[in-house]
Amino acid sequence: MTAKSFTQARWSLADLFPSSDGPEIKAAFEKLSALVDAYEKTRGQLSNDMRVDDFMHIVKQTEEIARWEYRLYGFAELWFSEDTQNQAAQTLVGRLDQLMAEYTNRTLFFSLWWKALDDASAERLMSAAGDYRYWLEEMRHFKPHTLSEPEEKIINIKDVSGLNAMNMLYDSITNRYTYKVEVDGEVKELTRGELMVYARHHDPELRARAYQELYRVYGQDAPILGQMYQAIVRNWGNEQVGLRKFKAPISARNLGNDIPDEVVDLLLDVARENATVFQRFFRLKARWLGVEKLRRYDVYAPVVKSDKKFDYADAAAVVFQSFREFDPKIAALAERVFNENHLDSEVRKGKRGGAFCSTLGPDLTPWVLLNYQGRADDVATMAHELGHAIHSMLAEHHTLFTQHACLPLAETASTFGEMMLVDKLLSEEKDESVRRDLIFRQVDDAYATILRQAFFAMFERTAHEMVNNNASVDEITEEYLKQLRGQFGDSVDVSDEFKWEWVSIPHIYNVPFYVYAYAFGQLLVFSLYKQFKQEGESFKPRYLKILAAGGSEAPEKVLLDAGIDFRQRSFWQGGFDVVNDLVAELEKLPITK
Repeated sequence: MTAKSFTQARWSLADLFPSSDGPEIKAAFEKLSALVDAYEKTRGQLSNDMRVDDFMHIVKQTEEIARWEYRLYGFAELWFSEDTQNQAAQTLVGRLDQLMAEYTNRTLFFSLWWKALDDASAERLMSAAGDYRYWLEEMRHFKPHTLSEPEEKIINIKDVSGLNAMNMLYDSITNRYTYKVEVDGEVKELTRGELMVYARHHDPELRARAYQELYRVYGQDAPILGQMYQAIVRNWGNEQVGLRKFKAPISARNLGNDIPDEVVDLLLDVARENATVFQRFFRLKARWLGVEKLRRYDVYAPVVKSDKKFDYADAAAVVFQSFREFDPKIAALAERVFNENHLDSEVRKGKRGGAFCSTLGPDLTPWVLLNYQGRADDVATMAHELGHAIHSMLAEHHTLFTQHACLPLAETASTFGEMMLVDKLLSEEKDESVRRDLIFRQVDDAYATILRQAFFAMFERTAHEMVNNNASVDEITEEYLKQLRGQFGDSVDVSDEFKWEWVSIPHIYNVPFYVYAYAFGQLLVFSLYKQFKQEGESFKPRYLKILAAGGSEAPEKVLLDAGIDFRQRSFWQGGFDVVNDLVAELEKLPITK
């Protein structure tokens, strides 16, 4: 099958289950129930001096239970994502939330025993665990933050009707929003994805209307969405700091990522110090646009009018080719997602906005969700999400528990994939204005991925502290606007409606402190890409080794093996130096219209 034959379509979930109520899914529920029943009988086998073979048998039983949970819950979540207003999908997610909590509680005894085991006994068992070793090591990192079995069970059950329900409610409310904007004299009703096309439009007034409409709609529900955020933050603080005794709310995420607190602090500190690099870029962009100062509406504005559209099949072809020129194996893995119909690229009302890649196990090709509309951004997003899928597939020789890279490293292949695509587009584009726009867009995207996300993480740290000190939604909102204006300094005018931006960011609701992973990943990739340009072919095996490691080793070890020490300020500064070089390159260009 050639790239030209690919057309936009809804994905198929048949490789998980042919339907939501057929015999296959019913049999899976029964299979999972039987596995949990059998697993509970192993409790009496656990001891300090148990045989390695018996231990490994229980580990593999644990994996088999998780495999069926991934399939069932993955099906429900993907079905819900393709239409967040589908009540049957909502019901199935809710049913599985409840069931997974019950099964987690019934199987909890193994992880509690493992974390409590003395170091010598644990090392004896881990020495024979092979690819499961790092998963077992990482589990023991949580020993100081683990509660008693009854307490852990209560948390799991309460999350079903508390945290999980709150997140589903947020997704259901915000994904039903529609937006009305006048375009060329016609009022259009749009999804968020369709609306944000105009955030990068060449017409400055249309850009402004798009943002104003976005935050008008979010602003109407902001008091409710803000209360939902307060509840999520209180839940996080009560559990992670109050009960589990983490030093700070972000520390729980850092340990899950196996990244030391001080490394994340260093990343965010260096990002704050380098805000001036992007401020310099925004002043340059204002001169290109012929205005005294950018408005926040103009941050992603194109410097030249370009209505270039990419046909879906052509977009797939150029992405595949950019991957193929690096390594044919990479391209073949990307094509696998298309060939197995694991990609949903249509724009539909009710469909989850944005884009993601979902990996549900080493034996399954990942599923990718896009909202493809033909812009250069959409092509870059295709490369990004396929990069995630490639990362998973290169690590599919690992166990279910060691396939997934930690969040910061999980952005490596996706961001590297975007950079390969931009190189390809630049090498083929003959129109100097389009080439110029591509270089500007690289810095636009670096801002969106590095500084913007780092400042989101800084805001989250502040917001969690404020909520725990009983701050109101309005007070949090004012703090967000204050930090946003501080991020831009005097380089950009930020109008008041941007104070509602924080309630429109799903990650800070669904996965607290996720966002710094984007900044981590982009700065890492800048370092890697610089090495690639210097070393050429000799770099590729080292890069592919990073991806193939998946989550089978600590991220610090994976990176040290590649010659990267993320404890050094110079590493993080090096990423910003790449941005600085891009800005300097743009500053040398004569300003034209």
